[in-house]
Amino acid sequence: MNQEAYLSYHTVGLSSQTAQASPVQLVIILTDGLLAELARARAHIAGKRFELKARSLDRCVDILNGLSSALDFDNGGELVQNLARLYEYSAHRLQEAGFRMDPTIVDEIVGLMTTLRNGWQGMQQRHG
Repeated sequence: MNQEAYLSYHTVGLSSQTAQASPVQLVIILTDGLLAELARARAHIAGKRFELKARSLDRCVDILNGLSSALDFDNGGELVQNLARLYEYSAHRLQEAGFRMDPTIVDEIVGLMTTLRNGWQGMQQRHG
């Protein structure tokens, strides 16, 4: 399958996933996309593919910014503040990973985001 066909297929699949998704499901979908992009960024760092690494890390930061911008600071209390700090920390660390060409920093963020995703998944399973 060529790249253009794959992207078209992926976009249609993502559109159908998000059309009926709850807010928690949307966060999980975004986090899944972030984890997939983090894997690509790590591979680009390890392969010393500088331009692809930069693009991939930019996408990761964009996703983190999107997650952060969706937070309800007026009603979310301490939890929202902590999530905002986590997203900001993660974006900062990914920029550092790009400068240092250090895949272990990406691994750190993968661990944090996997834990966070598992928490959202657990909440969805308990509360629907």
